[in-house]
Amino acid sequence: MTQFTMFAPEQSEAKKYSAKIEAPIYEPKNQQPHVVTLCNDGKTRELLREIDDSSLPDAEKAFLRAAAHRHSVFNYERCADYYAHATPEMQRLMERSALVIIDFNAAIENGFVRLCDEIKGQFLEEYNDGKAT
Repeated sequence: MTQFTMFAPEQSEAKKYSAKIEAPIYEPKNQQPHVVTLCNDGKTRELLREIDDSSLPDAEKAFLRAAAHRHSVFNYERCADYYAHATPEMQRLMERSALVIIDFNAAIENGFVRLCDEIKGQFLEEYNDGKAT
Protein backbone atom coordinates (compact mmCIF):
# COMPACT_ATOMS: atom_id res chain seq x y z
CA MET A 1 0.00 0.00 0.00
CA THR A 2 1.41 3.40 -0.98
CA GLN A 3 1.33 6.23 1.54
CA PHE A 4 0.43 9.65 0.18
CA THR A 5 1.43 12.87 1.89
CA MET A 6 -0.56 15.87 0.79
CA PHE A 7 1.58 18.43 2.59
CA ALA A 8 5.16 17.77 3.55
CA PRO A 9 6.18 19.09 6.97
CA GLU A 10 8.44 22.13 7.07
CA GLN A 11 12.06 21.08 6.72
CA SER A 12 15.06 22.68 8.39
CA GLU A 13 17.31 22.03 5.38
CA ALA A 14 17.86 24.72 2.76
CA LYS A 15 14.65 25.75 1.07
CA LYS A 16 13.93 23.71 -2.02
CA TYR A 17 11.73 26.34 -3.62
CA SER A 18 12.18 30.00 -4.29
CA ALA A 19 9.92 32.54 -2.63
CA LYS A 20 10.07 34.56 -5.85
CA ILE A 21 6.66 34.55 -7.46
CA GLU A 22 6.42 35.06 -11.18
CA ALA A 23 2.90 35.09 -12.53
CA PRO A 24 2.42 33.86 -16.06
CA ILE A 25 1.95 36.60 -18.63
CA TYR A 26 -1.59 36.37 -19.96
CA GLU A 27 -2.47 37.63 -23.40
CA PRO A 28 -6.23 38.27 -23.59
CA LYS A 29 -8.14 37.17 -26.65
CA ASN A 30 -9.65 39.86 -28.85
CA GLN A 31 -13.21 38.82 -28.09
CA GLN A 32 -14.96 38.75 -24.74
CA PRO A 33 -16.69 35.40 -24.10
CA HIS A 34 -20.37 35.46 -23.17
CA VAL A 35 -20.86 35.56 -19.41
CA VAL A 36 -22.91 32.34 -19.42
CA THR A 37 -19.87 30.41 -20.72
CA LEU A 38 -17.71 31.27 -17.69
CA CYS A 39 -19.24 28.69 -15.40
CA ASN A 40 -20.87 25.28 -15.71
CA ASP A 41 -23.58 25.26 -13.06
CA GLY A 42 -25.68 22.35 -14.32
CA LYS A 43 -25.12 20.23 -11.19
CA THR A 44 -25.83 23.26 -8.99
CA ARG A 45 -29.14 23.98 -10.75
CA GLU A 46 -30.11 20.29 -10.52
CA LEU A 47 -29.48 20.25 -6.77
CA LEU A 48 -31.32 23.54 -6.27
CA ARG A 49 -34.41 22.11 -8.00
CA GLU A 50 -34.31 19.03 -5.75
CA ILE A 51 -33.91 21.19 -2.65
CA ASP A 52 -36.76 23.50 -3.66
CA ASP A 53 -39.02 20.50 -4.36
CA SER A 54 -38.24 18.92 -0.99
CA SER A 55 -40.39 19.14 2.12
CA LEU A 56 -37.47 20.21 4.31
CA PRO A 57 -37.78 23.18 6.69
CA ASP A 58 -36.68 26.54 5.26
CA ALA A 59 -33.51 26.69 7.40
CA GLU A 60 -32.32 23.32 6.08
CA LYS A 61 -33.17 24.34 2.52
CA ALA A 62 -31.14 27.55 2.93
CA PHE A 63 -28.15 25.57 4.17
CA LEU A 64 -28.36 23.08 1.29
CA ARG A 65 -28.78 25.89 -1.27
CA ALA A 66 -25.56 27.48 -0.07
CA ALA A 67 -23.78 24.11 -0.26
CA ALA A 68 -25.11 23.41 -3.76
CA HIS A 69 -23.09 26.30 -5.18
CA ARG A 70 -19.87 24.36 -4.42
CA HIS A 71 -20.67 22.25 -7.48
CA SER A 72 -20.33 25.12 -9.95
CA VAL A 73 -17.26 24.67 -12.16
CA PHE A 74 -15.49 27.80 -13.39
CA ASN A 75 -13.56 28.04 -16.66
CA TYR A 76 -10.72 30.30 -15.49
CA GLU A 77 -9.31 30.85 -18.96
CA ARG A 78 -12.66 32.25 -20.08
CA CYS A 79 -12.91 34.22 -16.83
CA ALA A 80 -9.55 35.83 -17.65
CA ASP A 81 -10.72 36.68 -21.17
CA TYR A 82 -13.93 38.14 -19.78
CA TYR A 83 -12.02 40.14 -17.17
CA ALA A 84 -9.79 41.70 -19.85
CA HIS A 85 -12.86 43.27 -21.50
CA ALA A 86 -14.98 43.94 -18.39
CA THR A 87 -15.88 47.22 -16.74
CA PRO A 88 -13.68 48.39 -13.83
CA GLU A 89 -16.46 47.53 -11.37
CA MET A 90 -16.76 43.98 -12.73
CA GLN A 91 -12.96 43.61 -12.70
CA ARG A 92 -12.77 44.68 -9.06
CA LEU A 93 -15.47 42.20 -8.03
CA MET A 94 -13.86 39.38 -10.02
CA GLU A 95 -10.60 40.10 -8.19
CA ARG A 96 -12.39 40.09 -4.81
CA SER A 97 -13.86 36.68 -5.67
CA ALA A 98 -10.45 35.34 -6.75
CA LEU A 99 -11.74 34.57 -10.22
CA VAL A 100 -8.55 36.27 -11.38
CA ILE A 101 -5.48 37.17 -9.34
CA ILE A 102 -3.86 40.27 -10.75
CA ASP A 103 -1.96 41.39 -7.68
CA PHE A 104 -0.44 38.80 -5.33
CA ASN A 105 -0.37 41.33 -2.47
CA ALA A 106 -4.08 41.98 -2.96
CA ALA A 107 -4.69 38.21 -2.87
CA ILE A 108 -2.92 38.12 0.50
CA GLU A 109 -4.98 41.08 1.75
CA ASN A 110 -8.19 39.34 0.66
CA GLY A 111 -7.22 36.25 2.65
CA PHE A 112 -6.69 33.77 -0.19
CA VAL A 113 -3.09 32.94 0.71
CA ARG A 114 -3.87 32.74 4.43
CA LEU A 115 -6.70 30.31 3.66
CA CYS A 116 -4.26 27.94 1.93
CA ASP A 117 -1.91 28.10 4.94
CA GLU A 118 -4.80 27.41 7.32
CA ILE A 119 -5.90 24.36 5.32
CA LYS A 120 -2.32 23.05 5.33
CA GLY A 121 -2.08 23.61 9.10
CA GLN A 122 -5.33 21.79 9.75
CA PHE A 123 -4.27 18.88 7.57
CA LEU A 124 -0.90 18.52 9.31
CA GLU A 125 -2.51 18.80 12.75
CA GLU A 126 -5.14 16.18 11.96
CA TYR A 127 -2.83 13.72 10.23
CA ASN A 128 0.32 14.36 12.31
CA ASP A 129 2.64 15.11 9.41
CA GLY A 130 0.88 12.75 7.01
CA LYS A 131 0.39 9.84 9.44
CA ALA A 132 -3.19 9.16 10.40
CA THR A 133 -3.83 9.50 14.12
